[in-house]
Amino acid sequence: MPRPLPRIMVAPNGARRDKSDHPNLPITDSELADTWRACCAAGADGIHIHIRDDAGQHLLDAERYRALLSRLKATSPDAYFQVTSEAAGRYDACAQQAMVRALRPAHVSVALREMVRDPADWVAAAEFYHWAAQNSVAIQHILYTPDETRRFVAAVKQGRIPGTAHQIQLVIGTYAGDPPALDDLETHVTLMRQEPALTFDWMLCAFGPQETDCLVRAAELGGKARVGFENSLHMANGQIAKDNAARVTEVSAAVAKVLAAKA
Repeated sequence: MPRPLPRIMVAPNGARRDKSDHPNLPITDSELADTWRACCAAGADGIHIHIRDDAGQHLLDAERYRALLSRLKATSPDAYFQVTSEAAGRYDACAQQAMVRALRPAHVSVALREMVRDPADWVAAAEFYHWAAQNSVAIQHILYTPDETRRFVAAVKQGRIPGTAHQIQLVIGTYAGDPPALDDLETHVTLMRQEPALTFDWMLCAFGPQETDCLVRAAELGGKARVGFENSLHMANGQIAKDNAARVTEVSAAVAKVLAAKA
């Protein structure tokens, strides 16, 4: 069994935003390290990591990841560290898989839609998923729509994605400004609950000012929370957050109330 997903995972920068979006959005490795220390103190027990090149562009690089992971682990060796394999318009599935194979991270997020853009991609994708399982690389599968959740379940049943216990990242809303749809979240959860032979450790990320409210609903449904400037710059009252730690503080407190009420 893979290590459970953290209760609160901070996603402090993502692949697209920069300092013009928020002056406290971390870009450099040093800024990420400082941000992680602050978010860890604020209640985050995991971090979703994006790195950038010298021009501030999204980067997939095993050696750069390895160096940053070592630096972050020095602050909190027992925390949950997850790297991204996101394409962000710069990489194809072959390059994404090659980075993961070179790094062999303990935890990585992988979008089903990026691994399988065409049915013919399943040959390489299935081999990659099986390689990850055999090499203790825990994949958190990113699913954007209920239809993708249906496709994921079908792939598991077909043996293309091995195992019966899976970690899932559900996404609602978009960078383009489409608001998060809680109806879609409910559908995702219903689809997972209809599979008694499978178990799902799942987390939600929600784009836009409704992030806190959406993550509270996810906690009510049994999910976990990914929070941070990758997905939203806003506090629940609509104001712009001071920094990632402020977002973690708010969401951590809100989720704690839900869990206390359920206990």
